[in-house]
Amino acid sequence: MTERSPATRRTLWLVLSLVFAFLYIPIAVLVALSFNQGGLPTVWSGFSLKWYASLAGNAAILSAALNTLIVALVSTAIATLLGTLLAIGVEMRRQYGSGLEALIFAPMIIPDIVLAVALLSFFSMLDFTLGLHTIILAHVVFNLAFVCSVVRARLKSFDWSIVEASADLGASAVTTFRRVTLPVILPAVVAGALLAFTLSVDEFIIAFFTAGAGRASTTLPMQIYSMIRFGITPEINALATIVMAVSITALTLSQRLNRGVIGQ
Repeated sequence: MTERSPATRRTLWLVLSLVFAFLYIPIAVLVALSFNQGGLPTVWSGFSLKWYASLAGNAAILSAALNTLIVALVSTAIATLLGTLLAIGVEMRRQYGSGLEALIFAPMIIPDIVLAVALLSFFSMLDFTLGLHTIILAHVVFNLAFVCSVVRARLKSFDWSIVEASADLGASAVTTFRRVTLPVILPAVVAGALLAFTLSVDEFIIAFFTAGAGRASTTLPMQIYSMIRFGITPEINALATIVMAVSITALTLSQRLNRGVIGQ
C-alpha cells in the first residue's frame, strides 16, 4: 500500500474534522442551551437546571414519557423473543437461501413512511382501534428484523454440535435451548434488545401514523413534535437532551456487546 504524503493526511484530517463538526456541533449546542437560564433558546444567559425541573412538573411530558417507556419495554420484549427464535430458525434452515433473508429484513430497508402507511392500512382493514397497542405491534414489526440480524451474527460462529450432543444425552429441545443455546448467544440477545429499545424510544413516523387520538397514546417524540410547532424553547432542548442521553447509553451498551459477540 502506498504511503500517503503529509499534505494528503492533513487534507483527510481536515475533511474528517469538518464532517464531525457538521454532525455534532448542532447537537452540542442543543445540549448546552438546555442548561440556559434565560427563556430565549439561542442566547446564553447563564447556567441553570430549571428547565429540567420544569419537565418534572409537566403532566403532558410525564404522560408521554410513560407511554414511551411502556411501548419500548413491551415491544422490545416481544421483538427480542421472536427475533431470537427467528434467527435460530433461519440459521437452521439455510437451504432456503437469500429469498427468505430478504423477506425477513425487508422492514429494515423499507422507508419508514411506507411502512407506517402500510401498517395503518392493515390496522384499518382489521378494524383495530388505534392506541398504544397498535404502536407496540408496529414497533415489533421493524424491531424484530434488527434483533434477528444481531443474534444471527453470533450464530454464524455457533457450534451446532453441542446442541446435537445435548440431544444425544437425552435433553429435551426446551432444556437444550435454556441450558446450552441461550447462554452462548445471550450477549447477542441482550445487544439486540438494547438496539430495539433505542429504536423504539427514538421512533416517530410509525408511532405518529399508528397512534390513536389524545394524550393516552402520545409518545415522547410525538410530544416534542407537538411542542416544537410553537417554537423551540429551552424546555424542548432539555427534553431532547434526555431522550438523546437514553438512546446513546442503550446504543453504546449494544455496540460494546456486539463487539464482544463478533470477536468470539
